[in-house]
Amino acid sequence: MRNYIVARLLAIIPTTMVLILFVVVLIRLLPGDAIDVLLEEQVRLDDVSRAELEARLGLDKSLPEEFVRYTLGTLRGDLGNSIFTEESVTGLIRQRIGVTLTMGVMALVIGATTGVVIGIISAVRRNNLLDYFLRSVSIAGLSIPNFAIATAVIVFPTIWWKWSPPVIYTPPGDGIWPYVAQFFTPALILGLSLSASLMRLTRTMMLEVLRQDYITTARSKGAGEGTVVLRHALRNALIPVVSLLGIQVAFLLSGTVILESIFSLPGLGRTLIGALTARDYPVVQGLTVVSGLLVIMVNLMVDVSYGVLDPRTRTE
Repeated sequence: MRNYIVARLLAIIPTTMVLILFVVVLIRLLPGDAIDVLLEEQVRLDDVSRAELEARLGLDKSLPEEFVRYTLGTLRGDLGNSIFTEESVTGLIRQRIGVTLTMGVMALVIGATTGVVIGIISAVRRNNLLDYFLRSVSIAGLSIPNFAIATAVIVFPTIWWKWSPPVIYTPPGDGIWPYVAQFFTPALILGLSLSASLMRLTRTMMLEVLRQDYITTARSKGAGEGTVVLRHALRNALIPVVSLLGIQVAFLLSGTVILESIFSLPGLGRTLIGALTARDYPVVQGLTVVSGLLVIMVNLMVDVSYGVLDPRTRTE
């Protein structure tokens, strides 16, 4: 197991290098000249010279030099400074990342729990009315975008009951419960969208596993249905489900961009929207790197979990 984890850790290095290279190249691939666009914002930039802007964005160096500089800065925790406020990008991310992580973890717990449980129920009750209903709900969850559900959750209760979910941010200093409670609605919306895909995959894998010979053997030995499903079938059925969770993390991060804006939550997603609108390129680069690293780290945990669930993968 130790060698398996070390191999996965080493695999992170080239992935991270590719991520940083993408971020460095990104500023050079923008349509038009990024410096010319920023020089039009002289009111906010206080007459910054072209040479100073090029230095801030690393455009005064060659691509290999800027790649090395940005990589070393990332290792030191230095992601540069905002063009307009000169605030440290690392400090800005440190202030906002708690909001995104809180909502993301809540959504992941809601989505994984709901999706797996409903998938098991649908598989055990296959081809009856409950199964058809749950599958229909999952299709609806896959079809309706998050922003449409979030808008409906805010608009319709306001019209019908004169009530709406909180859309004013409450900092942790005002109490843990008000702070956590404000994330419940956006996390629920994001989690239920995630649960739809997990439910369908769990159902498919459970049906496949329940047809295996060893399941028939367990039943013939007198094992109860609950024991067969939860002890013998579920572990093997969860292997591809865990793999899907790693992929869905990117979906969760993209969902936070929209939901943080709708519910006025000052997280990384809303910060990214603001930075893109303001053309604050160092902030965009830093947020892209941190978001990519979050996805990489979650997928590392998924790989380790995969090795625990299926010991055969440790020798591959």
